Amino acid sequence: MIAVIAVLAFCSLSCAGGADRVELVTEGAYPPYNFINDRGELDGFERELGDELCRRARLECEWVTADWEGLIADLANGKYDAIMTGVTITAERDAVIDFTQPYLPPGAAVFVAAAGAGEGVVRGTVGAQVATIFAAYLSDSTAIVREYPTTPELVEAVLGGELDAALVSQAVAQEAVALHGEELVTVGPGLALGLGVGIAVREEDGELRRKLDEAIGAMKEDGSLNALIRRWFGAGAAAF
Repeated sequence: MIAVIAVLAFCSLSCAGGADRVELVTEGAYPPYNFINDRGELDGFERELGDELCRRARLECEWVTADWEGLIADLANGKYDAIMTGVTITAERDAVIDFTQPYLPPGAAVFVAAAGAGEGVVRGTVGAQVATIFAAYLSDSTAIVREYPTTPELVEAVLGGELDAALVSQAVAQEAVALHGEELVTVGPGLALGLGVGIAVREEDGELRRKLDEAIGAMKEDGSLNALIRRWFGAGAAAF
């Protein structure tokens, strides 16, 4: 399902000579990166960061939400201008699309399981979101692997006993454990996957990537990106 949220990230009046319009797609179902809040509005770390990047890069950005599966192919085929939905930079993805510099450093992936579970659950029935680096990692494991369309569905499957565990990013795991109190725990050591999180663009859109890269670099330099990371992911979150 595709939904247009609104044209909300505008350049400032100082760029009144005409801003570039960019259709920025996100999932809207990957808290705390991005989600639909109680008011029905797109919210989260990436919404706030994306708006600021568009302002700094003098881009007029229209947010669109769509299901995760197929987004990279849709981008490559010209359906969207950029993807900003927790996309981990990998060599395989970089072969078909391009990435900005990372706006999140490489982070750990962790298993989430029902409270009281032992480390053996990671060899049982384990889930991951479809078409993610987590699903790719599990495909080489001895576990029985099930894939789900969204992360919230994945967490519900663990809570409902359909899965022994789910492999997710550390930030998603922390959000799920905080939301469900004593029902969920993280299991085992963290796994290092990918090269950080960046904005995905088409390979031929070098000018768009350059503008976004400059904005990300400026936010790293002035400390505002680290402040945003810690506000959304906690004081102990990996930053730049």
